[in-house]
Amino acid sequence: MIGRQERWQEELFVAGPLRELVPDEHILKRVDKVLDLSWLREEVRDSYCEENGRPSIDPEAAVRLMLAGFFEGIVHDRKLMRQAQVNLAMRWFAGYRLDEKLPDHSSLTRIRQRWGPERFKRIFQKTVQSCVKAGLVDLDTVHVDATLIRADVSWESLVEVHAETVLRENAEGPDDSPEGGGKPPKGKKVSVTDPEATMTTNRKDQRLEPSYKQHTAVDGASGVIVDVEVTTGQASEGKQLLEQVERVEETTGKRVETVTADGSYAHAANYAALEERGTEAVIPPPKEPRAKRPMPLGRFRYDARHEVVRCPAGKKLRRSCRTPKGWMHRARLKECQGCPLRASCLTRSVTARQVLIVDGYAALLRARRQRLRWDDATLEKYGRHRWRVEGVHGRAKQQHGLRRAARRGLSNVRIQSYLTAAVMNLKRLAALLWASFLGGFDRRSRLQAVASYRDAVSSGPIHSRLPQHRAA
Repeated sequence: MIGRQERWQEELFVAGPLRELVPDEHILKRVDKVLDLSWLREEVRDSYCEENGRPSIDPEAAVRLMLAGFFEGIVHDRKLMRQAQVNLAMRWFAGYRLDEKLPDHSSLTRIRQRWGPERFKRIFQKTVQSCVKAGLVDLDTVHVDATLIRADVSWESLVEVHAETVLRENAEGPDDSPEGGGKPPKGKKVSVTDPEATMTTNRKDQRLEPSYKQHTAVDGASGVIVDVEVTTGQASEGKQLLEQVERVEETTGKRVETVTADGSYAHAANYAALEERGTEAVIPPPKEPRAKRPMPLGRFRYDARHEVVRCPAGKKLRRSCRTPKGWMHRARLKECQGCPLRASCLTRSVTARQVLIVDGYAALLRARRQRLRWDDATLEKYGRHRWRVEGVHGRAKQQHGLRRAARRGLSNVRIQSYLTAAVMNLKRLAALLWASFLGGFDRRSRLQAVASYRDAVSSGPIHSRLPQHRAA
């Protein structure tokens, strides 16, 4: 018999709580068990007036609305509130009844402006600490990488600013504009709608785009995001490495044993700093240049103990001056004049050879020698780097809307990055809760485990009693 469903029958009353209308396997219902925002009200209390004004949106409800949107890949407030109006799971997750009016989308914008990025960074850090308490994070290996986030600007908004204008506005130097019909300086493109976004690219065969750069650190065992930071697109990721490691240790209370990164982080200063703090650096060092003229630095021998450099002819190059990157070593003029290797070591316009020894150069040389002796365990750590941290970037862009900035300005992009990372960590915690009921059972026992899980879900939040898990 063919059944018939009365589609237009409206019920005046709905029997049962809203929780019962949301499936137990729904991601928001699973995340609700591990999400603890009880601390948030005191954290943001100083942003509100206790005596004047209308009652604001509950801080926890506002954050839950934002998080619910990021779980669905919705990063724009208008679309989020339209979806929350008809989505029972979002209403229940944020604490709104069926007949209760949802806040206007502009309220979420004002909340972000009032709180600032540091409050949302605290939300992300709390998820990291929850993962640590659950035993998901051990920091035996931390994978570090950076990715670009396309700014929310159009190509028509780009204008060209000449170098002297940039220097004058940023107060970085004097006006060096040419006089008397010289060649005009090369222009720099900036966006008039989002000046903080800078032109950059991650590949030489692709054009420059206005972008921001997210620096990410991921735990190697579990894939939990333990640190994120957003800078302008032109910021060097290599200079962010040491600060990232320090932030990871401060947030988790654990020590980082090993750091893996790609060649963009292969700075001599990074090798020296990681070596000094006793952290293993699985970072492929850059190869020595093979140029024939002038003679490459690899042909010179550096004596770090006596701080001198010996050229291929056996002559000493001593320190001459300090540069921002390191010390310049220079040979004596009379020693270079009669040197048999002068033709291959110096150009015609140079009278004496000088070389730059960057800070941490000795550690860089040791890293190059160590790279030749990488064992299978080290190669495995570096092999996990790509699919661990780059996989996190891929999921953040594909599933949670991080491919393009939702709003303009560095502060707004940081908030988007923090919320995205928090959502991905909460998914890890929810997966741990689900696996704790299903792991290690045979097929018959899984049905009982599912029933136990549903009982736990219906008994209230369990973020304070998560099952301990040791990451493999």
